[in-house]
Amino acid sequence: MYDLTGFQRDLLYVIAGGDDPHGLALKAELEDYYQSEINHGQLYPNLDTLVNKGLIEKGTQDQRTNIYSLTRRGRRELEDRQEWEQKYVEPAETSSA
Repeated sequence: MYDLTGFQRDLLYVIAGGDDPHGLALKAELEDYYQSEINHGQLYPNLDTLVNKGLIEKGTQDQRTNIYSLTRRGRRELEDRQEWEQKYVEPAETSSA
């Protein structure tokens, strides 16, 4: 997880929250979050990197549509990341701000 970009980590979170999302659904979700356009040249190479690292699997919905899901390793990496983040970030309900 340490060698991923922030964009790649965000992709993992969005994939984890979806039901085998396809590329355009991921693109739309990230565009909404980033408030800017995500181009195909940014999205698909990063998805391929996550596949090559064994963090997500790429399947097919039909001949034109790929779907993505977390692997067991991807899920474990996200859980480890969340545990690490919790050491440094107070939960909102206990924050004094």
